[in-house]
Amino acid sequence: MTTQTDLYEVLGISRDASQEEVKRAFRKLAMEYHPDRNKADHAEERFKAIAAAYDVLSDPEKRSAYDRFGMSGVSGNGQQGFSGFDGFAGFGDIFDAFFRGSATNRTRTQRGADLRAALTISLEEAVFGVEREIEFERTEACATCHGRGQKGGKQLDVCPECEGTGEIRRTQQSLFGQFVNLATCSHCGGAGQVVTDPCPDCRGQGLNRGRVERVVRIPPGIDDGAQIRISGEGDAGARGAPGGNLFVVVRVRPHKKFTRENDDLIYELALNPAQAALGTSVQVPTLDGEKMTIEVKPGTQHGHVYGMRGQGVPHLRGAGRGDLLVRTHVVTPTKVTDEQRELLEQLASSLGTPAVPRDSSLFDRIKGAFA
Repeated sequence: MTTQTDLYEVLGISRDASQEEVKRAFRKLAMEYHPDRNKADHAEERFKAIAAAYDVLSDPEKRSAYDRFGMSGVSGNGQQGFSGFDGFAGFGDIFDAFFRGSATNRTRTQRGADLRAALTISLEEAVFGVEREIEFERTEACATCHGRGQKGGKQLDVCPECEGTGEIRRTQQSLFGQFVNLATCSHCGGAGQVVTDPCPDCRGQGLNRGRVERVVRIPPGIDDGAQIRISGEGDAGARGAPGGNLFVVVRVRPHKKFTRENDDLIYELALNPAQAALGTSVQVPTLDGEKMTIEVKPGTQHGHVYGMRGQGVPHLRGAGRGDLLVRTHVVTPTKVTDEQRELLEQLASSLGTPAVPRDSSLFDRIKGAFA
């Protein structure tokens, strides 16, 4: 920048611009040229000039003095222009205060960490829901000092460095006046209070490790790998801060008779060749514990699917249940008696060589089961 640069020109506004127009112009240019966003070589110097112009024009008194006397009216030493900014640290504070808020808005307490626990249940429990107790380890507020960290649970002392504000203010003199830089107090971590007489049980931390038991409600229809969030049951936060959350990962054990496919249950029905060829009436189990009768049609092929509506898994988010899909599995005998062999040979001779049927997809078979 040259020493003759006009502050209004720096922000790209007219001399009669309102304070709101000054603010909008600064916001737009600062976002464009802030060194964290713009890596061009000239961006930092340009941002410094923008911030300096905003500092003057956003203050009615400084702006009035600048309008009457130019830079000499606001510098206090007769110097003009934008030289001497390399060591100036206040522009970052202007940007932070304008876009992110001052240090007084920073969170002074740290939320507890989230935890994860695993819970294994049966397929029946996943389908119908259950309440299970789990045990896990977590950080809890010290019972001796009530989470304060101070011996006997006494109140904490005011931080001597920040005098309880949680922030350190550093005033810097610059070409355009004084700027206040706010930073989180490193002595108390922004809490404004410090432990001076540590609790012997938690050594001043206010936290201890321990095992706890909690009841988890498993909703009907939950699937393997699903997570259940229990708010506030994670690690305790420091100095009374909110606790983290507990995420329970549900694992479902394989079932001996049924497999799950989305909200449907699949049961493999074993048939011998005679049953498949002649048809039969069979009973199949359900997960509810009852048995239902299925009429196997004559000539049923291996992999055919019979559907039983409403005998599957409850919909987790909605009413109703999936279906029980009974899939036939024609089992060819590996050992036969002499009499059976003779009968099979007669049957094979009379049937001849069958034509290979067109294989249909599982979807077509399921759709045909409900036709």
